[in-house]
Amino acid sequence: MTLSSPADPKAAKALGPPPADHAPLKAGKIGVMLINLGTPDGTDFKPMWRYLREFLSDPRVIELNKAIWYPILYGLVLTTRPKKSGANYARIWNREKNESPLRTYTRAQAEKLGQALGDLPEIVVDWAMRYGNPSTASVAQRLVEQGCDRILSFPLYPQYSATTTATANDQLFRALMKMRAAPAIRSVPPYYAEPVYIDALARSIERHLATLDFEPEVVITSYHGIPKPYSDKGDPYQAHCLETTRLLRQKLGWSDDRLITTFQSRFGAQEWLQPYTDKTVEKLGHDGVKSIAIVNPGFSVDCIETLDEIGREAAETFHHAGGEKFAHIPCLNDSAEGMAVIEAMVRRELAGWV
Repeated sequence: MTLSSPADPKAAKALGPPPADHAPLKAGKIGVMLINLGTPDGTDFKPMWRYLREFLSDPRVIELNKAIWYPILYGLVLTTRPKKSGANYARIWNREKNESPLRTYTRAQAEKLGQALGDLPEIVVDWAMRYGNPSTASVAQRLVEQGCDRILSFPLYPQYSATTTATANDQLFRALMKMRAAPAIRSVPPYYAEPVYIDALARSIERHLATLDFEPEVVITSYHGIPKPYSDKGDPYQAHCLETTRLLRQKLGWSDDRLITTFQSRFGAQEWLQPYTDKTVEKLGHDGVKSIAIVNPGFSVDCIETLDEIGREAAETFHHAGGEKFAHIPCLNDSAEGMAVIEAMVRRELAGWV
């Protein structure tokens, strides 16, 4: 016996109309949820404490046994780090909107994506944070309340890691676990080697370098690091980062020593992926390199790790080591190049739904 697919309109017509007492069914809308890492709600101690507690309590981020990690987290980290991190955030804070640049740029990406998908009236675009606000759960509920029975999740990380992409999707499914009528879910895969992404990076780099009054001797692609044991256990993040740099080098037509890869933002005492960005920048200065530029291909928008850690700390390190000219190349953010990447990935992954 062969059953006709309910998705076939001819088959549905042949079956006839539903009975009068049949519950009405409506064609649902499709939600597109851009998900970024997260941001504190403010730079004071309390909002920083809340944000860091949520972030550093995630077992995808810190894989230590809770019996070992929680005494350190609550006894040392959360008593000292909120003040220091708050001071760093204060330097880059969007005073006009009273929020971090990461939130400003992610909102702008969602707004521009909604406009770009204006030819698809069934699409509802929204944005969320894995840690902080707007929470993933609240945005998922908001999309469902707007009639979305399908959601395309877009973790805004070009290179996959369990510490980023996986935990973003974990959080979305936790929200679904509390819903009686949960929507169907798709997730945009990592796009570290997508031609549209590599092209966008190359154009962005070339455009920014053209505005400088110097030509960098070395350009560094600096990615957020992860502990080396995570990579050793099978996280593909390092391989994804190296492939992005290789393809970008190929696209730009640069040599291996003109465009190099490093990893930043290490935390704690264990070994992280190397070479480290700060150590590399310092060594370049000591070795007589006078001009460098740094770009962050692993970040979809500028944030504390790019604007302060690279834009301020790395610059200071390079200058103290003897370097003279330093430039930080902005992330793709909501630029035309950046939005072309997001739109292309979303349209591709919506195939079959629209």
